[in-house]
Amino acid sequence: MAIESFNPFTGRVERRFRAFSWAQTERIVGQAHRAAAEWRTTSFAHRSQLMHRAAELLRERQDELARMMAVEMGKPIVDGRAEVQKCALTCDYYADHAEAFLADEEIKTEAQHSFISHEPIGIVLAVMPWNFPFWQVVRFAAPALMAGNVGLLKHASNVPQCALALEKIFHDAGFPPATFRTLLIGSDLVSKLIEDDRVRAVTLTGSEPAGAQVAATAGREIKKTVLELGGSDAFIVLADADLELAAKTAAQARMINSGQSCIAAKRFIVEKPILKEFISKMKTHLLAFRPGDPLDEATQYGPLARPDLADELTQQVEDSVKQGAKVELFGGQSKPGTALFRPMMLSQVKPGQRAYEEEFFGPVAIILEAKNADDAIRLANDSRFGLGASIWTKDGKRGEELARRIEAGAVFVNSLVKSAPEMPFGGVKKSGYGRELSHLGIREFVNQKSVWVAKETKPEAKKKVE
Repeated sequence: MAIESFNPFTGRVERRFRAFSWAQTERIVGQAHRAAAEWRTTSFAHRSQLMHRAAELLRERQDELARMMAVEMGKPIVDGRAEVQKCALTCDYYADHAEAFLADEEIKTEAQHSFISHEPIGIVLAVMPWNFPFWQVVRFAAPALMAGNVGLLKHASNVPQCALALEKIFHDAGFPPATFRTLLIGSDLVSKLIEDDRVRAVTLTGSEPAGAQVAATAGREIKKTVLELGGSDAFIVLADADLELAAKTAAQARMINSGQSCIAAKRFIVEKPILKEFISKMKTHLLAFRPGDPLDEATQYGPLARPDLADELTQQVEDSVKQGAKVELFGGQSKPGTALFRPMMLSQVKPGQRAYEEEFFGPVAIILEAKNADDAIRLANDSRFGLGASIWTKDGKRGEELARRIEAGAVFVNSLVKSAPEMPFGGVKKSGYGRELSHLGIREFVNQKSVWVAKETKPEAKKKVE
């Protein structure tokens, strides 16, 4: 498998890397296993100092790292800087809060003393995607390292420079080298890594098939997994919504990362009385987005990460149109084999069409008509996915009530769906299981150990011998 930096805007290969052999990979696993025994004994204060330094380095290197993302996967440089800043924020967050999140929890029992201790488990393997090449990794690495675990990163094969840059940041921050290592390997070695007894858990962000394969291997090996998989997020617009704000946010929500985000809004479920006006307004906002060179500060969306991804998205659109969907906004590829994909809108989307059933990982807005609020909830839940959703209504209380009925890991009322270190992140159904971020994320990969100390029994006094 090729491990190379392919620039989707220029079509050039920037750098190629020799993949690690299994022998080389296994040596690194051994080093990480030995490092785990030492790292778990370090204090939270020590780990916190190093994690704060990692945050500083991320901020200092944000321009360089943003440029790297632009070149390797087409992210506009402005968005790349924002991603790096979010990573730094998350490093600081766990540096500040990890000790409290993992403090012993006193439990009242008949014992003299009983509590839950949250203890590190060792090596956590992370299998990560290309779409947010720094953020996806940091949201696993920051809590894992602060918990006293060590991390091995198998990043997507098209972002090797980003993967190595992350390794360098943690090393330069002072973390012992073996506590965080990047493995330049293909997906063929992932199963062997999971089968190694020294690897104690796996976290994966990626496609549904990749998640199923990792979960099956980990299941056979009886290892904990966290999976964050695909999404086809619902964006519900009720008739009483602020239509201008909803339409503008809808366009932003669809265009996040050129449409290549698990939590980008993909299915726009709109009540019938406002459907035509919403389509018109959203179309105007989508057309206002500026494409261009990701290295240009004025660019608002770049190419998709690879030409084959644009080809696949084009096929999904064409098949959906043949199945009865209507094109409301023409865009897409200028020709096959190119990575730039201009935004599109599809309406008259019905069950059985690919647009109804599948995740579209690119800037295609899928419009669904709802009879009323109950019908909108039905349509939102009629999906194999359950990652995020949003509801737009001027009645906040009603929005909150409807949010409780949506099958998703996160629901935002009158706001763009986003991730933040304070709130748990993850999905239900085919969007995966487990949580990242918040206090829940750092507790996914610890041994929640029950400790019970019995009451002391005083020995009976000896009878006095007369």
